[in-house]
Amino acid sequence: MSVYSVKGKGWRYDFTLKGIRYTDTWFKKKREAKKTEAEKRKEVLNPELQIVAEATPIDMGFLALVNRRLDHVKAYNSPEHFRHVLYHAKRWVKEWQGRACSEINSEMIEGYVLARSQISTNTANKEIRYLRALFNFGMNLKIIDENPAEVIKFMPVVKKKKYIPLKEDVYQVISVADPDSQDYLWALVLTGARMSEINFLTWEDVNFEDRSVTLWTSKKKHGNREPRDVPMLQKLYEILYYRYQNRNPDKPWVFWHRYWSRKINDFVEGPFIERSRLMESLCKKASVKYFRFHSFRHFTASILDDIGTPIGVIQRILGHTNRKTTEGYLHSIGEAERKAMENLGNLKLYSADQPAVLNKPINQHKEYWQRKAERPEYDVLCEDIEQLGYVGTGRKYGVSDNAIRKWRRSYENEIKNQKSLTQSLTQ
Repeated sequence: MSVYSVKGKGWRYDFTLKGIRYTDTWFKKKREAKKTEAEKRKEVLNPELQIVAEATPIDMGFLALVNRRLDHVKAYNSPEHFRHVLYHAKRWVKEWQGRACSEINSEMIEGYVLARSQISTNTANKEIRYLRALFNFGMNLKIIDENPAEVIKFMPVVKKKKYIPLKEDVYQVISVADPDSQDYLWALVLTGARMSEINFLTWEDVNFEDRSVTLWTSKKKHGNREPRDVPMLQKLYEILYYRYQNRNPDKPWVFWHRYWSRKINDFVEGPFIERSRLMESLCKKASVKYFRFHSFRHFTASILDDIGTPIGVIQRILGHTNRKTTEGYLHSIGEAERKAMENLGNLKLYSADQPAVLNKPINQHKEYWQRKAERPEYDVLCEDIEQLGYVGTGRKYGVSDNAIRKWRRSYENEIKNQKSLTQSLTQ
């Protein structure tokens, strides 16, 4: 439809001839927009009547841009990434459907992002990243002029320490799973692989002679699908070899399932895509704190780091391009950190001169711990107080007058308690 209205603005015409887009806004009435459109078409189709044919800046409908972006992501990126982009794209279309890309400005995007930040700042920042990628995609194809999301700043995020399940919890979750799911979970743990890499693992990627597994990832620049080889541990060898002996020759995948497809209204056999419900049910059954499949990857990285594996080796096993990404996976306190803090604790500045007393304050001056004032007998103490007073007695023993008073009260309380005990025994 070349003539349409926008609520609150008016009517506009929008058409493309010979690869050039022509549009004009905002007419109060539809017939005005149609009349102007007809005149413009006549002017473009009859060059002799065209004095100056001015084409508007390149532009396209927002919905058309989103569809082209989705087609590109589906062709060049992983199915998981496509699902994420599709999830956000549906929200964008609902927000800005019927608008041209040039009509969407930074103020509109900022308002949308702020609304999404009510869920979380991570959600808002993800919207910014995906919107930037959308408009950059259009600019690279030279179908739009600018990126209105480029000026939107990312919101500050309070980073939380990722939950890494305890070793006992991992074993407990695996133990309550069925045999097929146990194989799947062990494959994740023993390779440090992403869920999608195990989902699409084929028998061609398993080398029993070399005892290695080839994992493929599409999380690279330009969407390239690149392989990496991970050594096959004995336990993983036993799991995969047993599955290989009992495999279905018609199925190339190591892990696959049969499911009902609502799209074709029939059963389909193929690799797993998303298994979120599995972890939810297993954690509940094992009575452990809920964690997802990706936590197995963090778990494996932390174990490798804890046993002293160089970070460069961990980086290659995990398939990270950036070393900083690998560092984000290492959550355990390694021996290097422990040794450094131990050396710090050995410095005199950070160690107590005297053994700590658990029922007394430890942050006292040196003289507090090294004082050696001995309390005299009660009769001697009373005689000194009578002759010298509390202040003089304190000077004699190197303590304060308040300390002398406490000594005396302590003695008197002991005497009082002793008398009470004696009376109770005689009765």
